[in-house]
Amino acid sequence: MTSCPVEGNFERIPSKTVLIAAILSLAACLSGAPPDFAKDVYPILERAGCQECHRDNGVASATRLRFPEGKPTAASVEAFGRSLSALVDRAAVEKSALLIKPTQRTAHAGGKRIEPGSAGEKTLLAWATHLASLPPVAVDREVAMEQTPAGPVLRRLTHAQYNNTIRDLLGDESRIASQFPPEDFVNGFRNQYQAQNTSPLLAEAYSNAAERLARKIFLGGGDGIIPCKSKSFDDAGCRERFVREVGRRAFRRPLSEVEVSRYDKLFKGEAASKKKFQAGAQLTVETMLQSPNFLMRSENGFDPEIRPYEAAGKLSYFFWNSMPDEELLRAAGAGDLSSAEGIEKQARRMLASPKAREAVDEFLSEWMRFDRLVGTVRERRLYPQFTAELTLAMTEETRRLVNELVWSQGNFMEFFSSAHTFVNSDLARVYGLPAPKAEYEKVSLPAALERAGILGHASFLTMTSKPSETSPTARGLFVREQFLCQEVPQPPPGVSSNLPPVTREKPMTQRERLSVHLNNESCASCHSLIDPIGLGLEKFDAIGARREKLKLTIFPARFERNEDAKTVELDLDTKGQVAGLPNSAFSSPGELGRILAASPQCQQCVVKQLFRWMAGRHEGASDRAALDRAYEDFRGSGFRFQELMISLAKQNVSRR
Repeated sequence: MTSCPVEGNFERIPSKTVLIAAILSLAACLSGAPPDFAKDVYPILERAGCQECHRDNGVASATRLRFPEGKPTAASVEAFGRSLSALVDRAAVEKSALLIKPTQRTAHAGGKRIEPGSAGEKTLLAWATHLASLPPVAVDREVAMEQTPAGPVLRRLTHAQYNNTIRDLLGDESRIASQFPPEDFVNGFRNQYQAQNTSPLLAEAYSNAAERLARKIFLGGGDGIIPCKSKSFDDAGCRERFVREVGRRAFRRPLSEVEVSRYDKLFKGEAASKKKFQAGAQLTVETMLQSPNFLMRSENGFDPEIRPYEAAGKLSYFFWNSMPDEELLRAAGAGDLSSAEGIEKQARRMLASPKAREAVDEFLSEWMRFDRLVGTVRERRLYPQFTAELTLAMTEETRRLVNELVWSQGNFMEFFSSAHTFVNSDLARVYGLPAPKAEYEKVSLPAALERAGILGHASFLTMTSKPSETSPTARGLFVREQFLCQEVPQPPPGVSSNLPPVTREKPMTQRERLSVHLNNESCASCHSLIDPIGLGLEKFDAIGARREKLKLTIFPARFERNEDAKTVELDLDTKGQVAGLPNSAFSSPGELGRILAASPQCQQCVVKQLFRWMAGRHEGASDRAALDRAYEDFRGSGFRFQELMISLAKQNVSRR
């Protein structure tokens, strides 16, 4: 028989509302009626924080428990409640995973979330008992997901896209947008449109850039942009042709007649006042470069005449990170982008352009957060060989591996497991390799070095370290977020992140220092998911050099002038694991890389990361079918990255 929960502090008289609610809840339980899932059960799970991990991109996304995405509807909450039957043991309800996991009566990576014997557990037991009494049904997990179909959106050109577009539109390669206010990373990228506000400072930068670029283009007469050789400032035919052709390329679509008339009037007035055709052309270009039609990209709009050009923009900014060329605009006008075949034809043509390599490089730079290496510092007394030139070599190594895998049609999952790399002489010294015969020559990595793929690259190992020591937590978090697409919950407010200090009297390894996380219940639920990953990489120091032991150099405090620095060596325990991945024990970057390369979760994460960069947003429930199809295409191709790009384009470019 199920016991009924009784909540409230009866040492004091509860309020009338609370008392009535408690009486009704108790009466319903005693009468045998199941609890109301939305009102009684769902709030218990929410208060326990279960949704932080058990969601689409949570660290427990691969389990059978998954909460609705976004703001759930009443129907999705009820469907979610029914889906919990998969966690109920019908033969012994009290032993159901739904009960013994959150109470930590059995091992639970998230720690104790519901107190054993509490009113919350009793309510959960009542719901499990109710589910056990129902006939088994196949629960469609998608019913429990909030459907969020994409609608019309505006996307601002990123600074990289602005630079590339100006280059292709005006022939200017000054990369002026590199001087704009810095962009924020959201969902791991700079191009997520929900965060693309235009601050007054950025608007001023756009205005100044437009003026400078237009003036620069016409200093030499503007022959490269004026489509006709007009010698008269009032040449109406040449003026209209200029407005239409430049406007079509700048706005990535044909101008409306109203727009043509407006810009023609602007052009004519300036040309007449200055008695010079180029003066009108310069003001027109300057004005167009400040127009939202240039600075923003519309997607999924309602105008059927514009939609094909929106598709062209989606393709060009995905494959080239720049504006469409003439061939792509022609294909849009001819209706060739309305079919998957037409999109694939253009996609394969675009992949053959050098601009595609630049786009993939930009994706890689943002995904791997190369920005964190810019300006990185290291304690000079510990790492005297660390220089800005060395950090450039680190990013170049990673870029070259990706370029080989992508453009030689290799298995992209070797990004995690490759037994060869590309180093210059500086990086070879860090790795303990012989100097290459040529800079960035392809070299094999001896098995004894225990390096493989990106996890053995100094770029990853350095950006996830501190100035004087490694950070297993940062390394584990990076693997979870960037390579498994799992969102680790934020630490509770007020929790101290400080670790015990290393002192002359008590030197400690990172494993010993991090034990405070695992021994603290409020910290352990998250740190048990990330710290063991980073601890498995402890054979590699804060600049990616391999070490057999931890060498600690403890410098005296400033007031201890008579003492010398103390150096001690400590044994390293580099056993690590990835909770949630089967057979994931490892003790080196090479072993972890091979585990990730073979993991469907990591493979699917590559698909998600590329989708986020392409779509400029986080994936939603309505994207599930497209992502699943892209993953199947990716896997079926032998994990060829170009085929993944084409698959995502075919399913999303013309999709509404």
